Amino acid sequence: MKAEDFRKDFPIFEGNDYIYFDNAATSQRPQAVMDAVTSFYQKSNANPLRGLYDWSVDATDRYEHARQRVADFIGAKKSCEIVFTRNTTESMNLLAYSYGLKNINEGDEIVITVMEHHSNILPWQMVCRQKGAKLVWLEPDEEGVISEQEYRSKITDKAKIVSIGHVSNVLGITNPVKEIAEYAHQKGAIVIADGAQSVPHMKVDVRDLDVDFLAFSGHKLMAPMGIGVLYGREELLEAMDPFLTGGEMIEYVTRDSATWAELPHKFEAGTVNAADAVGLEAAIDYLEKVGYDFIQSQEKHLTRLLMDGMSELSYIKIYGSKDPDKHCGIVTFTMDGVHPHDISSVLNEDRVCVRAGHHCAQPLMQFIGAGSTARASLYFYNTEEEVKRFLEVLKGVRKVMGYGD
Repeated sequence: MKAEDFRKDFPIFEGNDYIYFDNAATSQRPQAVMDAVTSFYQKSNANPLRGLYDWSVDATDRYEHARQRVADFIGAKKSCEIVFTRNTTESMNLLAYSYGLKNINEGDEIVITVMEHHSNILPWQMVCRQKGAKLVWLEPDEEGVISEQEYRSKITDKAKIVSIGHVSNVLGITNPVKEIAEYAHQKGAIVIADGAQSVPHMKVDVRDLDVDFLAFSGHKLMAPMGIGVLYGREELLEAMDPFLTGGEMIEYVTRDSATWAELPHKFEAGTVNAADAVGLEAAIDYLEKVGYDFIQSQEKHLTRLLMDGMSELSYIKIYGSKDPDKHCGIVTFTMDGVHPHDISSVLNEDRVCVRAGHHCAQPLMQFIGAGSTARASLYFYNTEEEVKRFLEVLKGVRKVMGYGD
């Protein structure tokens, strides 16, 4: 099995020679996902949950089937533990407003890492400001590793929430979520995992990790943009108030009050994104057809090839672990004398797509002493030929910027 066996399934790769190395931002979509979304609109386009006629019933069935598929995919006990959102950002805000504001009090602590995406920072900053709580930061070593000593020293009896990215979107390191969850639970804290960068690349089982909540975005695992997932333990979701109110999330409304619908519908106000939920189901089906074994093998192989080539360039600095196997397909770097934005722009002239900037992780940028970096991120459909061409183009960037050969 090779990457080329799958590339034919992705229409965007047909007829062009672009190299797409921005998979940590969003992945490409196979035809099967597009077909699933189109099929929904062609055959089941009605408002789910609201009609008793055939099309609406079918739309409801397909939407709830997608929910069950997601539950099975991440090992949830019940489908009602799966809430559909727009993305990881919305899932984290839902938790901050519905769980955080209700359960955090003055003097409590919320523990996160300095590696977090802003989506897992700003909501907790808001909760701490409003409730008089303290935000505690876990810091990694030079390899990006959160040590046992670090989390044991900072997760104290005051900690009520520990919210941690499973995989860093900058360093690519996989954090020890399972070990942290075990210790945090001993201290009485609930544990939230940001799975945006892990779920597309490795098998994630919420019961094995023993996390209380998990959030991830569909668009990073080949599903449409605008569909995300929040998993939560049933008993915790039951005790939470809804984040958004209005249509469909109610049981009964009077002039003075309202009661909420049962899980998970009380968290899904308004007309739901049923077509893209169906697209997410198709993406999961496709991902499992590819298989995590192949995904991880291909990513490790390409990452090693990429890092070995970049290490031969004295003017390139790679951030994170020196071990390519610990990067989850993410290679973040800087180039002496060249701003990352210029790296990206020059590479684009040769039809190479990489991300440049702070990657929505400014506290980490400050921690590693880099205001901005460039990031090449790989997925299973990338090839050796693409990595080799990337390295050749990368060697010419400084020449374009006036540094000669």
